[in-house]
This record gives sequence, C-alpha cells and structure tokens, in this order.
Amino acid sequence: MRLVYFGSSDFGLPTLQRLVLEHDVALIVTQPDRPAGRQRRLSPTSVAAFAQTSGIDTIKPDDVNDPALADRIREIGAAALVVIAYGRKLGAALLNNTFAINLHGSLLPKYRGAAPINWVLIDGEAETGVTTMLMDEGLDSGPMLLRHSLRLHPEDTTEGVAARLAEIGARLLVETLEGLHNDSIVAQPQPGDGTTLAPSFKKADGAIDWRAPAVAIDRQVRALQPWPGTFTFWRGERLVLWSVRFRVDDAGRPPGTVVEVVEVGDGGIVVACGAGTLEIVSLQRSGGRRQ
Repeated sequence: MRLVYFGSSDFGLPTLQRLVLEHDVALIVTQPDRPAGRQRRLSPTSVAAFAQTSGIDTIKPDDVNDPALADRIREIGAAALVVIAYGRKLGAALLNNTFAINLHGSLLPKYRGAAPINWVLIDGEAETGVTTMLMDEGLDSGPMLLRHSLRLHPEDTTEGVAARLAEIGARLLVETLEGLHNDSIVAQPQPGDGTTLAPSFKKADGAIDWRAPAVAIDRQVRALQPWPGTFTFWRGERLVLWSVRFRVDDAGRPPGTVVEVVEVGDGGIVVACGAGTLEIVSLQRSGGRRQ
C-alpha cells in the first residue's frame, strides 16, 4: 500500500520501520529541526534522522496545512496517511485527501490530547493501551478502528510505558491497514460518555508540593519523565528528582521535612508528605550528575 507518514517522535518509529518493510512509504512529513541540548544546536526529529538513513523523501514544513502539501500528496496517489505523534493539527484539505489513520497512545475516548501516557500514570490507572482511528478535525475524536490494552505496573514510568505501547502500536497499525484493505474492520464512533482530556505540560507542572500524599508525588515523578521533569528546592538550590519510592508510614512531621537519611543498600532521603512519606532514591543538583 502506498502511504504518506506524518510523525515527529520516537513513539512512532517502530511503526514507521515496519511500514517501510511492508508497504510503500512514498513521503515522510515531520516537524522542522529544533534547538536542543545545552549548546542549542539545531537537531532533527528522530523521524527525520531515520528518514535520512532510509533514503525516503522527507519534508519539514513550517505550515503543514500549506495547500502545496495537499497537492503534492494527491500527486503521490497515497492510499492512506498514517499520523503518529506528529505534533501539529492537520486541516480539512489533508484529511479529505484520503484515509487519515492515527495511532493514539490511550484507550479512547479516555485521554484525548498530547500527553495521554503521562496522565494515565498521574491518575493511577490500572491499564492503558493504544487505539487506531480515522482522523477528523476534532481532538482525537474520530471513529475508532482497533484497540489493544496494556496492564500497568506500580513502578512504570512514561518512557517505559511509551516504549511498550510503541511496539504494540506498530502491530496494531499494520493490522488496521490490512483490515481496511480487505474491509474486515468497521469504524465505530467514539462513545459520548467517558471522555477525558490529556493536555501537555509546562515546566512549572514539575514542581513538587509536599503537602500532597506520597503516592500522588510518586506518580508525578514517574509520569513527568523526561519532560518536564520534577523538582524541589533545598536551601535555595533546585533539585531534580529522578527516582522515588512512596511509603505508607506517617512521619508525624510537617510536609517537606527530611525525617531520615538511609545510607545503606539503595536507600535515600526520606521526606514527610501530606500523607505518608517519600524516599528520594535518585536526584540531581543544578549543573551536576544524578546521585
């Protein structure tokens, strides 16, 4: 099947790699290079980096809804557009071109938006999954095609869950294309009930409020890696928290108080919370390395 792929993040790479092997990916559309790292050097998206090694024609439009792109896709004669974590909204001219199939990192209609995996962990859900759908002009609101669920574990992080869902999604997307090709899949409208949103985060969202329960802070730390990260302050210095463990024991001290330093094994710094305590296992001082 002749396809055009839209994507910008690692989440879609397993799918793209499989599509290149099993289909005719005629064009890759990804976001422009952005400054990255301390030197703020322009760096391509991971999708663009893959495209360079594969030799597939790739474009990085500033305006994805430029009419010239829709015209180009019509000339290509693609049977479908595959859209995975592209990061820009596609307008009617593209969506009406042909089938536009999206792989979304949640069990729709829950967690529509840019950060579904993060919010699943923050909310303490027992499971999540991936959904393929036909795109419309709404926010992840198009008719559903296939879904696959994934059980979550108490120690899961956003990076780890995203990697597992990306592999599941690759299989599901290929299965979706096959089902559409042989008419074995019937698109189902999303139910009106049970819709939740998963908006993106700002740096300020990573601030730790020690008045919250320890279990909630643990979820926040695991959910906001690698972006925007979680942080607190100690004697005026900003500390990034990388790994924590929550405890149910009550310290009986004001939230934010260091109540214990465990110096044996893989212990850490125990801090009182609004309910329970939190053990900081790995942190990073400003300009330093993880400790």
